[in-house]
Amino acid sequence: MSIPTFIIAFSGYRVHCELFDFQEGLIGTAPQLRPIPTLVSSSDGRLWFSTTQGIVQIDPNHLLRNTIPPSVSIREVDSGGVVYAAPGDVNLPLRTSRAHIEYTAPNLSVPGRVRFRYLLDGVDKDWQDAGSRREAFYTNLRPRRYRFHVIACNEDGVWSDVGAVVDFSIAPAWYQTNWFRLLCAVAVLLVVWVIYRLRVRQIAKAMSARFDERLHERTRMARDLHDTFLQTIQGSKLVADDALDPSTDPTRMRRAMEQLSVWLGRATEEGRAALNSLRTSTTEKNDLAAAFRRAMEESRIHTSMEASLSVVGEAREMHPIVRDEVYRIGYEAIRNACVHSQASQMRVELTYDHDLALRVSDNGVGVDPAVADRGREGHFGLQGMRERAARIVGKLTLVSSASSGTEIKLVVPGSIIYRERTSNGRKLSAKIKAVLKQLGLTSTPD
Repeated sequence: MSIPTFIIAFSGYRVHCELFDFQEGLIGTAPQLRPIPTLVSSSDGRLWFSTTQGIVQIDPNHLLRNTIPPSVSIREVDSGGVVYAAPGDVNLPLRTSRAHIEYTAPNLSVPGRVRFRYLLDGVDKDWQDAGSRREAFYTNLRPRRYRFHVIACNEDGVWSDVGAVVDFSIAPAWYQTNWFRLLCAVAVLLVVWVIYRLRVRQIAKAMSARFDERLHERTRMARDLHDTFLQTIQGSKLVADDALDPSTDPTRMRRAMEQLSVWLGRATEEGRAALNSLRTSTTEKNDLAAAFRRAMEESRIHTSMEASLSVVGEAREMHPIVRDEVYRIGYEAIRNACVHSQASQMRVELTYDHDLALRVSDNGVGVDPAVADRGREGHFGLQGMRERAARIVGKLTLVSSASSGTEIKLVVPGSIIYRERTSNGRKLSAKIKAVLKQLGLTSTPD
């Protein structure tokens, strides 16, 4: 039999009650003797109960209290069927994610009234109320060191101050270690770098194809001029020369034919000049240094400026279209220095390295910042240089001041301007092809 708990609410007051049952030695159950009461209070304050097995009395004024907190101990740590005796530092096996911890608190008076609370550092934010349960379960544990705390209270609510503690650790597997995470990060960066390099190579290849297309078009125009226009002009000149022979009206015919011969001869010379300019890129190679020397000599006809040209590195074969754009940018920079800088010295430096670099500098009066940013109204020199540099994916910079003069620098990526591939590029390409072949990812023509 157990005495029920009654809670009376009156003006916010809660009646405190205490439960007595078989754990305190109460025997039997309350008999059903209505309307005869089974609970009687005597004049000295004692409570008398009748049960099916006898009479029980309780003296509320002289109840014995247990003021000693229970002693808590941890029995074992269990993980995947492997039991580790506590206390001590427990090392759980690799790839462990669950832990089962058993604990107890001996109490000889009322063992069933002992309650527990536990806390696992790094997992629980606050104490977990376990009631009278004497075990704790944890899942999804990560590799690290853990400390488990457990405290208990006796039947009268006296909690232990210290409790029991057990340390255990889970060793990381090879794929849970920091060096493996670092290796994964390096692998991701390597993949990103390879993708970037492949993309740069793809863009360079696409640009090279466009330049080749332009080159083929220029070659076709030159061939058409040679096979049609120039031959027609040359034939017309022969006809005019033949008309210069005596005829029925020799004076008029001769004057007309002389004039026609002069016109056709001039047209032939202009046609040959246009033809030579179109075919220049297909026949000349590595002529940037010589071309810049000629440009310097032509631009310095009306000035006494001292000019020097230096070449750093070994000349390399360049794509004709890109080389022509570089020449036009350099020619414009040289001409501007000779005409507008009022300088006494000019230096031109051509560098063949991983990238092609061209630098034109002088010690003149410099360029106005507004002109350097937007160009001179009605003039397209600087604007044209920037547009040409953008077409060949080059970087054009202009630095100018009244005290130090002007410096124009152009840098063109080697993958854009150079025709030959580096040995490292060929080796890398061969290795990639070999790996793809071993993996069976290479395609074969039908």
